[in-house]
Amino acid sequence: MNRRNRSANAERGTTRRTILAGATTAAIGLAAGCLSEDEESVPDPISIDSEQGCDNCTMTIGNQPGPAGQVHYEDPADVLDDDADRPAQFCSSLCAYAFSFEHEDTADPEVTYLTDYSAVDYEVDESSDSDNYVLSRHLDADAFAAATGLDLIVDSEVEGAMGGSIVAFSDSDDADAFNEEYGGEHYEHEDVTGELVMSLM
Repeated sequence: MNRRNRSANAERGTTRRTILAGATTAAIGLAAGCLSEDEESVPDPISIDSEQGCDNCTMTIGNQPGPAGQVHYEDPADVLDDDADRPAQFCSSLCAYAFSFEHEDTADPEVTYLTDYSAVDYEVDESSDSDNYVLSRHLDADAFAAATGLDLIVDSEVEGAMGGSIVAFSDSDDADAFNEEYGGEHYEHEDVTGELVMSLM
């Protein structure tokens, strides 16, 4: 009986040591994660006012269909004429990219956000008289995701505010399904060039 108690106590001791060691490791990992997150922190996306003018083409953002975008700079005054302390905001993903490329010698974006069509219940209007369709517009902050983590469908049958479109998805299955139905090419954020953007506008 004493042997069984010792065995039980030994098991409890081992378990306690294991838990303490695990907790210490987790705490160290969490602290490192927090430091890393602070070092790489970027501004959160904002909701875009539907009356806001596009900072690239000046069209009213809420009046346009399809993907929107916002680009955050450490000092917005470097790229915005109105000296406002806000991100640059765009009627289309194309305008977001065009603006970024135009100002790349002046300032580097902290983060670029595009409408994430995996995060919204979107609609495609197929009643258009043209050969191309129109995609719904979503301007709430939670509709945006960082472009670096998105699967982009470029030059599909679905138009955006500027004609051609770059439609973004955080879920690759959603991107594949959209691509299968409406065509286009798969791209990643890093593969988008100024030449590609201009060819779609």
